[in-house]
Amino acid sequence: MKKISIIIDSVLAVAVIALFVLYFCGNPFAKKSAGDAVEAEGELIPIAVVNTDSILKHYTFAIEAQDKLMNQYEESTVKLDTKLKTFQKEYETFQQDVLNFQRKLEAGAFLSRERAESEQARLQKKEQQLMAKQQELENLRQQLANDFMNQQAELTQQLTDSVQSYLNEFNADGHIHLILNDAVLMHKVAGYDITDKVIEGLNARSGKEEK
Repeated sequence: MKKISIIIDSVLAVAVIALFVLYFCGNPFAKKSAGDAVEAEGELIPIAVVNTDSILKHYTFAIEAQDKLMNQYEESTVKLDTKLKTFQKEYETFQQDVLNFQRKLEAGAFLSRERAESEQARLQKKEQQLMAKQQELENLRQQLANDFMNQQAELTQQLTDSVQSYLNEFNADGHIHLILNDAVLMHKVAGYDITDKVIEGLNARSGKEEK
């Protein structure tokens, strides 16, 4: 008989925000001359960089979102693992019953043919029940995985919307033309990085919203 096994998908990877080009406003570079793009020697052009890894590590909402996902994953794992252990015990008992039946049948230990057929019918019914439980467990595994991925997608979208909304506020006057995710940059100058200011503003706004 084919051994039954159910394995839960490990889906713990927390999504990283995609912030390639998040915002620009005011007069575009197309309306400026090359000389206007840099106001004076030594001054920075109106471009800023945000480190999304730092946001995930230090933005309160991002930390809470990751904790929420971790808790959901652990709860799902415990729930499925408990059912799997119960199923495994039932299956092992069934295997032992099948072996005992085969030994008795080979030894002629049944007092009558009817008694042997009755025991065989019982084992066949038990096998069908186990197969149905196996399918239930597979359905549960898929449901828990889908629930986790849906929750992950929802929290990721909320996180992205929150950061996008704050950057719109942060750059309401259009003093920055481009805000880039530093993950796509091969080299950056420290003066362009606004990550700390963004994290500080995000956490300050979160604190006000919670009050």
